[in-house]
Amino acid sequence: MGAWDLLLAGLVLLLGLCGVLVPGVPGSWLVWAAVLWWALKDPQPVAWWVLVGATVVLFLSQVVRWALPPRKLRAGGADARVLAYAGCGSFAGFFLLPVIGAVPGFLAGVYVHERRRLGRRAEAVAAVRTVMRSGGWSLLTELFTCQLIAAAWLGAVFWG
Repeated sequence: MGAWDLLLAGLVLLLGLCGVLVPGVPGSWLVWAAVLWWALKDPQPVAWWVLVGATVVLFLSQVVRWALPPRKLRAGGADARVLAYAGCGSFAGFFLLPVIGAVPGFLAGVYVHERRRLGRRAEAVAAVRTVMRSGGWSLLTELFTCQLIAAAWLGAVFWG
């Protein structure tokens, strides 16, 4: 697989990661499609194992998300800025504290936004609870799953 094909697959994967945060964009399916395209263009065993792993993880993520309340972030007072802060916090946490840091990073991103918006700690904590109850857990599940798939893809590209 050439460098341009890898770059294109990486861009689609990045678009999918950002698409998870945008309502109406099928971000997880874009991430899966990028891995599928990469596996078809570069038919090595590691590519197929990453594709199988991505498929299984996405399926399990969907099962977990069906058990969670539906995403109604707008009803909980979340806007595009909250999602941007949460996404940036999750990405930063994913790299600063590898893998498991995405969850506290997501929560910290929401907290920072709400603290800047509301000013008080107690009100910001209450707002974080509201955002998470109104669909934040579902969004976090999908984003974390896509981050795991992207990390597996990067690992396979560089070390596989």
